[in-house]
Amino acid sequence: MTYAPPVSDIRFLLEHVLEYQSLPQAAVLDLDTVTAILEEAARLASEVLAPLNQTGDHLGAKLEDGTVTTAPGFKDAYAQYRDGGWNAVPFPEEFGGQELPWALAFPVQEMWQGANLSFGLCPLLNQGAVDAILEHGSPEQKSFYLPKLISGEWTGTMNLTEPQAGSDLAAVKSRAEPQTDGSYKIFGQKIFITYGEHDLSENIIHLVLARLPDAPEGVKGISLFIVPKFLEDGTRNDLVCTGLEHKLGIHASPTCTMQFGETGGATGYLVGTAHQGIKYMFTMMNNARLSVGLQGVALAERATQKAAQFAAERIQGKDPVSGAPLTIDRHPDVQRMLLTMKSLTMAGRAMAYEAAVLLDKARAGDESARMTGELLTPIVKSWCTDMACEVASIGVQVHGGMGFIEETGAAQYYRDARILPIYEGTNGIQANDLLFRKILRDEGNTMRSLYAGMKSVLIHAPDTEVTMTLCEEVLERILSEKDPEQLSFIAVPLLNGLAYLKAADLMIRIKNAQGDGDAGILPEFFFTHLFPRATMFLTVVRNGF
Repeated sequence: MTYAPPVSDIRFLLEHVLEYQSLPQAAVLDLDTVTAILEEAARLASEVLAPLNQTGDHLGAKLEDGTVTTAPGFKDAYAQYRDGGWNAVPFPEEFGGQELPWALAFPVQEMWQGANLSFGLCPLLNQGAVDAILEHGSPEQKSFYLPKLISGEWTGTMNLTEPQAGSDLAAVKSRAEPQTDGSYKIFGQKIFITYGEHDLSENIIHLVLARLPDAPEGVKGISLFIVPKFLEDGTRNDLVCTGLEHKLGIHASPTCTMQFGETGGATGYLVGTAHQGIKYMFTMMNNARLSVGLQGVALAERATQKAAQFAAERIQGKDPVSGAPLTIDRHPDVQRMLLTMKSLTMAGRAMAYEAAVLLDKARAGDESARMTGELLTPIVKSWCTDMACEVASIGVQVHGGMGFIEETGAAQYYRDARILPIYEGTNGIQANDLLFRKILRDEGNTMRSLYAGMKSVLIHAPDTEVTMTLCEEVLERILSEKDPEQLSFIAVPLLNGLAYLKAADLMIRIKNAQGDGDAGILPEFFFTHLFPRATMFLTVVRNGF
């Protein structure tokens, strides 16, 4: 099945819904130039990356004597990606980046993830490493590491999880011992390290959480270190991949167990100030969380295209009037499933791209945009990834029994999607982050502002008044509730209720833009069939008090 990146849908959102022209960067990068960039990215995605998706799933990455070989074709595809300058899109010109807006970088990223999720994970993790060093590294670290990470000659990773720790980073045991030359020796094991070892780039720069000898207990005692695979003099560092995970999906993405310090300690370099590692790593994680939400959108788009193409070709029965063969996309229930897939995907794309626009405004100094973007981050990550699982599952259903057969390809999207609600912080963690770290941090002021903007749009939509009133009641109860366990219990339905309100806000804006085709049809379907979910989730929250 071919993959056609949705360039026209992307341009429609940027031009008519998300007001790309209002961004400072739009003055030097007009929409025609944006379209040209998108079309070139679409060519690489559809012609180079997408054909490797199914073969990569079947063949996977291989580990032998500590060396990982990626699936056939991946190394050449990465070279084309790197040589095309795609790795540098959103990063500062000072270090070799193109400094293009996130509102453009997100659509480009969506194409990599939709074409080949396993491939797209490598630049996604590298992006987070760049952001962490850019934000917290020393001038010397920035000048040495960033040019090659931004060019794609090197790639970066994040090393958080340990076998005994999981999501509880307070339980991290990896240790760092100071050396007389200012470096450190790193000892410990990390698991679930995406692209921790591979053959795509010349070097791999690991960002590793570890404890100094004098570190206090808990998360306040964790520091962040740069630990390169190859040191500045070209020698191999004391780190090795000791295993690859056998996973439900993303088979072509090497998920590594990394051992640091088997023969004397891996050389590492402290980032920023000691004991501030969690704070620094959150720079990587917050960036990655938005990108994982975008992965959900991309996979939903891919699954939707696959299901729609199958439904347009699969014949079941005959037309009752003409007697002509009937393709299943003319059956009402299949139409309902396809419209559900398309509506959810459209809403998720608009939500993720709005977060990108807020990133651009924040980069230009807009503090309100920064706060709103941070609040929207766990919503994008959680809702868009749960949405991808639902859409991919519906895609299997559209295929019927053939969807359960691996050869059709529909099952791969379902398997690949299941990791998205888990990594970069489970969606339960996202819900707690939204409630405790984002809504309550400023006594709900940023949430009230976001809600006011949604209300100004939704108040003109039919049958939304009851839901809006319910939302206002729920928010006031949350802001007055003092029991953290009570709040934690309703955090997930709260996030989902707010996410469906945000999705509805965006779908109304899409409808008001009077787009042709799906842009006009899908909002109507969304409000009839999907918006009632907002009422359901918010009712659960209200009943939980």
